[in-house]
Amino acid sequence: MSSESFLKEIQAIGEKFLLKLQKLPKAEPVEIVCFCVVLLFIVTVLVLMVIACSCCCYSCCGCDGRPQTRSRKSQVRPAAH
Repeated sequence: MSSESFLKEIQAIGEKFLLKLQKLPKAEPVEIVCFCVVLLFIVTVLVLMVIACSCCCYSCCGCDGRPQTRSRKSQVRPAAH
């Protein structure tokens, strides 16, 4: 998918979203609840993505932005009888 078609698709989604927002005050209560549920789902997914990315970045890099050096793992050996 080229960037131009991607931008057109995003613009079309935005226009549909704005049209839905304009019709929302005249909508039935069921439509308003459904719209709020979908909006809540989208916001939840975005928040979880931000949290996941920040946790991943934190585990790879320290607070100062430098990569952390991994300590050497020691192997556990069975005790001799």
